[in-house]
Amino acid sequence: MAISESLAKKITEQVREDEIVAMAFDVVNIASPTGEELEMSKYMRGALEAAGLQVSWQEVEEGRANVIGRWEGAGIGKCLMFNGHMDTSNTGRETFLTGIGYKPRAVLKNGMIYGLGIYNMKGALVCYTQAVKALQRANVRLAGDVLIAAVVGEIEKTQWSDEFVGKEYRGYGAGTHYMVNHGVLPDMCILGEPTDMQIVLSHYGSVWARIGTRGSYVHTAFAAGREKDSSIHRMHEVLDAIYAWIPGFESQTTFNGKTGVVNIGCIRGGYPWRASRTPDRTDVFLDLRIPPNMPLADARRSVKTLVLDLQKRFPDYGIDFETFVSVPGAQIAENHELVRTIDAAHARIMGASPRRDTVLWCSDASVMTRFGIETVNYGPSSGPRDPEGEKVGVETFVNITKVYALAAAEICGVVE
Repeated sequence: MAISESLAKKITEQVREDEIVAMAFDVVNIASPTGEELEMSKYMRGALEAAGLQVSWQEVEEGRANVIGRWEGAGIGKCLMFNGHMDTSNTGRETFLTGIGYKPRAVLKNGMIYGLGIYNMKGALVCYTQAVKALQRANVRLAGDVLIAAVVGEIEKTQWSDEFVGKEYRGYGAGTHYMVNHGVLPDMCILGEPTDMQIVLSHYGSVWARIGTRGSYVHTAFAAGREKDSSIHRMHEVLDAIYAWIPGFESQTTFNGKTGVVNIGCIRGGYPWRASRTPDRTDVFLDLRIPPNMPLADARRSVKTLVLDLQKRFPDYGIDFETFVSVPGAQIAENHELVRTIDAAHARIMGASPRRDTVLWCSDASVMTRFGIETVNYGPSSGPRDPEGEKVGVETFVNITKVYALAAAEICGVVE
């Protein structure tokens, strides 16, 4: 790194564990499922203003706002963004998720902070804020700007039909889309998704597709001998064909040693309040993970080819389809300045370079890279979730805050 050992030491000595833990508790204790981020937005505005940042409030829609904090540099150096979403993977109201890490109530146990959002990804917002504060305490003047973006609506969910509508279904990058569409344009971005302090050079995208069958709507009393006309019965045969198709598609979507995945995420058919009728319609919903080197149009074409084959095999089944999510994968070059900088800063703090990974989950890097903003995922987590839910070690938070601070100093440049 260009910054000296003495300056790096001066910066990292200003990272304060007690403030990290206190802020982590604060953010977890604010419930903010997708569509209900407003209180979390207000908290982040206060935290960033208290840190001396210029704060912009972007109302994405009523009751939902991005918060953008800018620490102005002294010159025209590069502008680095730290981006993190405020919405949580779950609501905290799910009765089947009983672990302490699935609730919006922070708990410190065995050096780990548990709580909904601590892992994905409120903990990163804490680290961003504390990294800037460490730079300020060390009296560092940067040439370029540092941005901290706390955004709404990143979680993988979407509206569908006229049944599932409203802001609680508007995820999949809604906040970051709004942000970059409204003039917030850094040179590059660090996303603190939970990567276990590994550098994620690439991640898959996603296409969601619905395939449907139609059938006769008949009272149970008159259904004898007509069972095969039921849309559910027909979907049973279609599902067999879909399952037979999946391995080939997954093989075609191998990338960087990872095999693609197709998940059958939902089956809907009939009317639970009227089981005395055979269902006229049954739908199956697929999540196809798409590598960053595969055009999304090619993925849709693969699904359509499958559907055309099904229509030929089952001409009376009324088979139709649609795609209703399209999120491209993202990648960044191994030799990119941002990757090299995180490598060096990580090695300074941890004593060794970080590992690399390619992952099947999506992030807002999909949005950023479409706007020409090179983005890398590198963030705090402490192993996979266990039955207790989301958790991150305090030591991990401290270490990654130091890395973020050093990376900002290196990318933005220090004014002597």
